[in-house]
Order: sequence, then structure tokens, then C-alpha cells
Amino acid sequence: MNSNFLTLGIESSCDDTAVSVLEGQRNVKADFISSQIKEHAPFGGVVPEFASRMHLEAILPLIQAAFSQAGISSPASELSLIAVTAGPGLMGSLMVGVMTAKAFAQSWGVPLLGVNHLEGHLFANVVASEDLLPPFICLIVSGGHTEIILVEDWGQYQLLGETRDDAAGEAYDKVAKLLGLGYPGGPVIDRLAQQGNPEAFRFPVPLKGSNEIAFSFSGLKTAVLWTVNELQKSKTDLPVADICASFQRAAVTALVSKLERATEVTGIQKIAISGGVAANKGLRKELLKRKYWEVFIPPVIRCTDNAVMIAAAGYNSFQRGNISDLSLAPNPSWHLLS
Repeated sequence: MNSNFLTLGIESSCDDTAVSVLEGQRNVKADFISSQIKEHAPFGGVVPEFASRMHLEAILPLIQAAFSQAGISSPASELSLIAVTAGPGLMGSLMVGVMTAKAFAQSWGVPLLGVNHLEGHLFANVVASEDLLPPFICLIVSGGHTEIILVEDWGQYQLLGETRDDAAGEAYDKVAKLLGLGYPGGPVIDRLAQQGNPEAFRFPVPLKGSNEIAFSFSGLKTAVLWTVNELQKSKTDLPVADICASFQRAAVTALVSKLERATEVTGIQKIAISGGVAANKGLRKELLKRKYWEVFIPPVIRCTDNAVMIAAAGYNSFQRGNISDLSLAPNPSWHLLS
């Protein structure tokens, strides 16, 4: 690890503004996140224009705070790289981070590198564990993504399977909204699921009988809707904890079963997870039951969008010879494999 190499990481792909300073590949010198959850909660989801305006307000104070914590007084001479999320994500949100990074790169004369947000999620585990080396399989599971990636080597990725419709985190949010639990739905459903009976309702496990490595959560979400409607018609009090536990059982079973299929196809038993849903206690518990797997789970703080993972991915990519110039532009649909 190059202990003199300092990377400024900037993440603004959705509704969290995040800034970090990373020394080498793993030494976190500063890490700040400004969450917008409270502001978006009344709308039941992220309002894109609102999110971009809040990024504008938060990003410069966060950078100043990060430099202060990391002891950086002269960025032009002390920084080695600026790594910024360039996609995928919300266009307005991405624009704030990318334009800020470009302005500072030009002003300070520091190299610039656009990072794919999903590659960033891969590196959340790398920061946490020196033992995670390719090849391995990673499940990226969040509000916007659910896919299984084969990491053959750094920079060499193969998509093994992805969702056909809703992402897992999106399904959690929609079920939570249906139950009146607010936004975001993942944490509250996970908490209530610990109190409920997972066998109370036999919600279908998506694509249970298929050998395909793929996901589909829209049918599961609809099954919960029908159940809630029937209970309400019969004027029965909703057993919310039981519904949450039963929904989570089906969702987690779907995720883990497709990971099992991926290990069968590839022969690789080294598994990592990342993304917001990787913080889910039910998923973590189920993965750790597989004693025949070598499982890597990031700390909860590294599951949600953060700039440490972007800095780590940027550092690694820069060491592989990649660099961006001032023509860097946000790409809301940037695919990890493109």
C-alpha cells in the first residue's frame, strides 16, 4: 500500500452526499456522509431535483470537514487523486459531484478519475478485508440494483444474473409503504421481521424452480398486496410483524438461492455482498449459515452509499492505469461491464 497516496472520494449518485479521504487502499483518514432521508421521507422516495439541490448545499462543507479531519492544508500538493462517482445514478445528483471534482482537479492540478458506482460497491468489502482477492462472487443488492457479479480480477467483471423488474431494496420500500411503515422501508421491515413469524404467510419465493441466475420481486410484492387486501376486507387487524417476517423470508431465500446457483455454475465458494440491503440482518444471518462458503460482509456503514468505497475503487483503477480528463461527464445508465 502506498501510504503517501491520498485519494479524495466524492459520492453523490442518489440522495446521500459523501466525501472521504483514503490513504492507499484501506486507510480511512476522513469519512463524512450527509443523508437526505428525513427530507425525502414525506414523499415516500427520492425526489431527484430536490436531491440535487441538497447536494449543492452539502458538498463543499463536507469537503472542508474531510480535509480538516485528514489534516490536509494544501490539497494541490497533498492529494494524489480525486475519484468521483460518474454513474449510474440520478443525472442531477451525479452532475453535482462530477462538476465539483472536475473544478478541483483543474484548480489543483490533481489527477481525476470517474468511478462506476457499482464497482465502488465491490470495493466496500476490499476496504474492510485484506483477504478479499479475486476471483469471487459479489451480490450487489440495494434500492436500485440487484445483481450477481463474478469478479475474475480487478477491472474484469462478468454479470451472472440480475433482476428482471424491481430491485430487492425497491421491493422492501414498496411493501413498507403498503404497510404504512414509512420510507426507507428496508430497516423497519428488517427490525419488525425479527419479531414476527416467518412462516405465518407462505409468500412465494421468486423464481424458486428456475436454474436461471435471475431475480424478480414484483410478484412477491403483489402477493403481499393481495394478502393485505384480503385481511383488510375481512376487517382483520394486520399482523404487521408476521407479514414483514414472511416477506423477508421469501426475499432472502430468493437472494441466497441464486447465490448458491452462481457457486454451482462457477465453482467459486468465495462470496461477498454489498449495497444497502447488505445491512439486512436476515440476509447476513442466512449467509453465515453457509459454512462451506467464505463470506465477506462489509460493516453496515459501508453498505449504504459512501465515498470510501468510491475512493478505494478509484485508487485501484488508477493503479491499473486508468485516468479521466476534464471531458468526464455523468452517465446515469453507466453499466459496470461497459
